[in-house]
Amino acid sequence: MLPTADLFDAHPDLLAVCDTQFRSFGGQLEFDGPCSTLATFEDHTPVLEVLKTPGLGRVLVVDGRGSLRVGLMGDRLAGIAVENGWAGVIINGAIRDSAGIDALPLGVRALGTTARRGFQATQGHPDVKISFGGVTFAPGNWVYADRDCVVLAELRLPER
Repeated sequence: MLPTADLFDAHPDLLAVCDTQFRSFGGQLEFDGPCSTLATFEDHTPVLEVLKTPGLGRVLVVDGRGSLRVGLMGDRLAGIAVENGWAGVIINGAIRDSAGIDALPLGVRALGTTARRGFQATQGHPDVKISFGGVTFAPGNWVYADRDCVVLAELRLPER
């Protein structure tokens, strides 16, 4: 994968740059793939349900409404993502168990970390358009992430 800056230089009219300043976690510093989306708030169970499905190299983008109170994914869920072939997870919210996540071959971006987990199950909303950081993520868009940022295109872009 080309660095996001090089992708932007090559395709400035085709890329949307997410303004959210994520922290990088996981052993995969760069990742890309088709977008799968999920909206949830302070509940990891919808994330678990999606990650239990075949990832097929996709990137799960989770809108947790920016909450840092509750971790939406920990090392156990990240391990499930690896087992099921997910390329990465981007969370507009917090994770937990970051040291365990760092040991896994998975790309993860999140706003921060916490020790807290959710205890009240809610209904998540998979495969819906979600917006944060000035970008609207839709299922099937192509997501690129590296240590600099997250960028989005409607389709996979040629690298050169």
